Amino acid sequence: MMHRVLIIAALTASVATAAAAPASVLERTAHDRGPVVATEYGPVRGYGVEGMHAFLGIPYATPPVGRRRWQPPLPPASWTGVRNAWTFANHCAQNADGAFGQGSLSEDCLYLNVFTPKDAAGGSNLPVMVWIHGGGLTNGESDDYDPNRLVPHGVVVVTINYRLGLFGFFAQKGIDAEGHPVMNYGLMDQQQALAWVHQNIAAFGGDPARVTIFGESAGGLSVLSHLASPLSAGLFSGAIAESGGYQTVLPTLKTAEHSGDAIAATLGCTSQKPSCLRSKSVESILKLTPSENVPATDGQVLPVSPKTAFRTGAFNRVPVIDGTNHDEFRLFTAGEFDLGPNGPLTRREYPGVIALLFGSLAPKILAQYPLAAYPSPDLAFSALMTDWVFSCQTHEANGLLAKYTPTYSYEFADERAPEIFLPPVSFRYGSAHASELQFLWDEFAHPRPDQLSGAERTLAGDMTGYWTQFAATGDPNGGTNPHWPVFAATADDVEGLVTPAPAPFRTFAKDHQCGFWRAFPPPDIACILAGNCKPGKAYVGDDGLEPPTVTV
Repeated sequence: MMHRVLIIAALTASVATAAAAPASVLERTAHDRGPVVATEYGPVRGYGVEGMHAFLGIPYATPPVGRRRWQPPLPPASWTGVRNAWTFANHCAQNADGAFGQGSLSEDCLYLNVFTPKDAAGGSNLPVMVWIHGGGLTNGESDDYDPNRLVPHGVVVVTINYRLGLFGFFAQKGIDAEGHPVMNYGLMDQQQALAWVHQNIAAFGGDPARVTIFGESAGGLSVLSHLASPLSAGLFSGAIAESGGYQTVLPTLKTAEHSGDAIAATLGCTSQKPSCLRSKSVESILKLTPSENVPATDGQVLPVSPKTAFRTGAFNRVPVIDGTNHDEFRLFTAGEFDLGPNGPLTRREYPGVIALLFGSLAPKILAQYPLAAYPSPDLAFSALMTDWVFSCQTHEANGLLAKYTPTYSYEFADERAPEIFLPPVSFRYGSAHASELQFLWDEFAHPRPDQLSGAERTLAGDMTGYWTQFAATGDPNGGTNPHWPVFAATADDVEGLVTPAPAPFRTFAKDHQCGFWRAFPPPDIACILAGNCKPGKAYVGDDGLEPPTVTV
């Protein structure tokens, strides 16, 4: 019997590459010389575009190059004269560049962009939304996201770059002995960007007391990590995580250092000295960068995993929106199977793939997700992986969060959402991973035209209304949007983001078989998507604790 080896992680790069860049739209527009805003480090001049003022490529930290590689970020240097903030800055070093050449790849990449309503000015005190892009913590950039659907709601939007891959998430004994916070440098960059926002956003018309962080996929995981990080305390007043709950249990620093020491040896740094590692070229490090990263518990930025912080209540207690898409894993299934060299998953292969991931637990899963219950093996695999990796992990996190802070749970479930990354396959993509992005942003307007139907454009208006109302008040309700009840595990009210109108439902846990998955260990998304899980070990323990015993 043929047992496929999962190599879904290649899709992370594919998604980043497929994402069209509004940079090409924003930067093509003739510059309307906009206002000059005085930041703490020097004045910047924006320009007018699409009903907004845009301020692009503003440095928020010292370039992390040379001896600054694998060091916490420092504030940027000041400048004299007016800096024209008219073009996006470098993208952080990565193996896939999703912005069609609009920016160079470089370690010198810690820049952000500010978008304001044209009538905003210092003292306007508008709510602020800081976007953290996805891409597996290995790919992506800030300029794939055009906020012209959000800004008209009266918010200031900030999009940021942060260090990726081994430059942003790397533990190694020699570096970690230097006496500074370690491992999660990309999260530290995000914290530095938020500190910059608090220091400077009032001059752009934003309210530093109303800062909502939001992100999708790895950006959503970053949001959940900031909820758990004591170093993020006070930097934001609200949090929105889209499809980020896939890895709320993290590996330990010891595990990350083991991998990092092996990488050092491969680079020829057998002495394990930081100076040797910092002398290596960007290209040599990128060759060893995994296609999917996760943070690790490092003792300072993340003393414990987000799940542990949520369970104990030791997290930054701000209002939260946290949700998933109904068909998350169909995107990855298509990339691995239908669009792979061997075509769709076959009935004969299905048990072998499950055994590869779950080992001795496979019979229980095959009994719960029998092929006879699904139109195809692809859809059976997609359903069980969606439920285990995304839906039920997020549902559990929301139940923990809701005990301590207002929490609003959603499921994006537009079954006819256009698929904007991949070509057609043997099954409908439905509301696959990342399909909700086109309802909030115009980032995919090029090269594909807007494919949303009239009903979907109405849903997009509802979603941008929810998101921006939440940024303004900490509650998505207000205006003409349908009511969204606060989440409580006992009631299980999940807002269905669907056409013709959003509405709450109470069958989420049942629909995704979360009672079944509750007994299983949490997933290790990095090895699942990289295709390098040891047989039967597609899961991790909770901060070194033994995983639960399966008794279902």
